[in-house]
Amino acid sequence: MDGLRIYTGKKVLITGHTGFKGSWLSLWLHHLGANIVGVALDPKSRNDNFVLSKVSKSIKDIRLDIRDREALLEVFLLEQPEIIFHLAAQPLVLESYEFPIETFETNTLGTANVLECIRLTDSVRTALMITTDKVYENKEWIWPYREDESLGGFDPYSASKGAAEIIIASYRNSFFNPKKYSEHKKSIASVRAGNVIGGGDWAENRIVPDCIKAIENKEIINVRNPLAVRPWQHVLEPLGGYLFLGARMMEHPTKYAEAWNFGPEAENTVNVGELINRIIEAYGNGEWKDISNAETPHESQLLELDINKAKQKLNWHPVLNIEETIKFTVDWYKRYKNEDVNTICQEQIADYMKLWKLNCGRI
Repeated sequence: MDGLRIYTGKKVLITGHTGFKGSWLSLWLHHLGANIVGVALDPKSRNDNFVLSKVSKSIKDIRLDIRDREALLEVFLLEQPEIIFHLAAQPLVLESYEFPIETFETNTLGTANVLECIRLTDSVRTALMITTDKVYENKEWIWPYREDESLGGFDPYSASKGAAEIIIASYRNSFFNPKKYSEHKKSIASVRAGNVIGGGDWAENRIVPDCIKAIENKEIINVRNPLAVRPWQHVLEPLGGYLFLGARMMEHPTKYAEAWNFGPEAENTVNVGELINRIIEAYGNGEWKDISNAETPHESQLLELDINKAKQKLNWHPVLNIEETIKFTVDWYKRYKNEDVNTICQEQIADYMKLWKLNCGRI
């Protein structure tokens, strides 16, 4: 992925760097030679990838709530970043039912705060606003959703992210319009991905962490919704897409400032029960039971993304099949207790980049 060398020496600000995806993105950008500033809340667990891989040793680590616009703007103006990756969020559907106002404040108003800081900071040239596949009005149909489909959201999490997309589009149209790039010099895109798995995720009510916790404790895995169908992707797949898009935006700032889907190939779409069976097989032990309950909060049964736009216009596409996706994921969890986690992560990043070159060629 030679095209990613453009990040070398660049000042990059990541919101949500202590989270699952944010920690992996921080490690990858450090691998590429970027100067990174992270803005986030404390990590949730001492076993989080951020903690175990010692991300804070290789970046400037700032703890801050993105709902605090004044404090956030101070960081932007002091650090003068050129590139922004906005990942900070309340990322869980079930938690959004318990804390709907906090979810809307963080995901919607927090995103507006980041955009306002971008507007008021002259140094910023490129920004990628990370949302989710759940921004689409999910009609439970069998066709993948394209970037121009209707936005919506049944649950507070999905609605908060759909609203964030509308705010992003509003700022792009009003303040960062590609037609007026010579005036503002900023390129803004939103990126949508979902059902990301990989090492170091310990979030509550997420399938892979639930599996690993139960296996480690020699307990039966309780599964809420085994027939729900999802397109599973390893965390490095969408992150590679974000980095690739960001590189293209730096080279051609008016060409790519829009919404993008990043997801796996169709073969990675399997139901939850099959995913768990594959995890158990890869791990070497474990068993699960169905605890489906009609009274539990609504979660979508089927949601897929159409990634043809990224394939055709960016020449990007995923490289890991479902077996490789699970192998990368389980490998981290089988090794993290006995090996240096930073080394594990760097090995997986390097292995992924080798697979990209092998399957996709140079970019």
